[in-house]
Amino acid sequence: MGIEMTSNFWPAEDSSRIPYAVFTDPELYARESKRLFAGPHWNYLCLDAEIRDPGQYVVSYIGERQVVVQRTEDGDVVAFLNSCAHRGAQLVRRMRGTATSHTCAYHQWCFSDRGDLLGVPQQRGVKGQGGMPKDFDKSKHGLRRIRVESYKGLVFGTFSDETPPLYDYLGPKIRPEIDRIFDRPVKVLGYYRQVIPANWKLYLENVKDPYHAGLLHLFHVTFGIYRPTMSGRVTMDESKGHSVLRTADIDEEQADVNSTYAGIDKYRTDYSLRDPSLFDVKPDYDDKVTNMIMTIFPNLMLGQVANTFQTRHVRPKGLNEFELYWTYLGFEDDDAEATEGKLRQSNFVGPAGYISLEDGEAGRLVQSGVNRREPDNCSTVQMGGRGAIEDQDTLATEVAVRGFWKCYSEAMGLARAQEQA
Repeated sequence: MGIEMTSNFWPAEDSSRIPYAVFTDPELYARESKRLFAGPHWNYLCLDAEIRDPGQYVVSYIGERQVVVQRTEDGDVVAFLNSCAHRGAQLVRRMRGTATSHTCAYHQWCFSDRGDLLGVPQQRGVKGQGGMPKDFDKSKHGLRRIRVESYKGLVFGTFSDETPPLYDYLGPKIRPEIDRIFDRPVKVLGYYRQVIPANWKLYLENVKDPYHAGLLHLFHVTFGIYRPTMSGRVTMDESKGHSVLRTADIDEEQADVNSTYAGIDKYRTDYSLRDPSLFDVKPDYDDKVTNMIMTIFPNLMLGQVANTFQTRHVRPKGLNEFELYWTYLGFEDDDAEATEGKLRQSNFVGPAGYISLEDGEAGRLVQSGVNRREPDNCSTVQMGGRGAIEDQDTLATEVAVRGFWKCYSEAMGLARAQEQA
């Protein structure tokens, strides 16, 4: 049974207090399917690099719905629901492959690489009996196509005709950050998949939250990938749903590090790496950025940690669980040494990464906690201040988390009280 969405459901206009019901209420989860994943938003699907050749396809997700993304024989990129137009059966059963057509295992209906219906067994019946009606038109029974656009090799899809062009959706503050990462053709190095027992939005909170990164992650802090004393910035687009968190290894004073971590055991000067070659990698960029976390509302995260970078695709699997799909990347012009370095550094993140393992556990702990609270109880999101949600030049902040919730509440049509908390 869902909660009543009154004018007080969203208790703070500036999203500095968030009701725990957003992680536990089944009615809200059902509304997300319609408003976020079927609404006027671009959802990440895959990379051009995964479907570079004609016939290549991948099976992706928008919310809980499977979508096939295909490179046609003509070189176009199309996407359609992975559900047969006949009786709804799952059509494509491999997660990736090469095919010029797709045939349903149930009744053998066959579809082209564009999703058009090619053939129906026994369409004219058998021995003059049965079969489809004479006016059955195959051209009207293709697979459900969705809009597809790409930017810098990132492929997005939307079910809505009202979604603005992807270029505009990303906006002038986010596009340059994508340009920086994808400044040359990429190649796929590998994949991870993990299921985290938490609501999917807890992960979006996590990756928009620089406050936790210098407290939860000992590896970050000890080996100088991320510390709140580093030069850092939080940037958001106009909607506040997309964001970029950056840290750079410049202007950090040891005295500041020592005072910030006085009495906190997450900074250990007595720790060292058994294999120092982990950091013996030539940087891809000359801007000294050590950590970059970008999120594109509602389901994509791009991460650069030292010299490894990856996409992270958030795939909801109900209220209390989501799948996180990691795609690790290198550049086409990387030599063997550079590729090996990226593969070593891929151990920073992922299900058992030196850093990211802790994020999955944090999500589990929060979900376990909020499931035991009253749904009208609220979290406090005020690090970095209340009020206006603007870019900040500090890492001691949760402003991007508030930005996410502002975008979310507006997209979901949730009423907000006019007074601030």
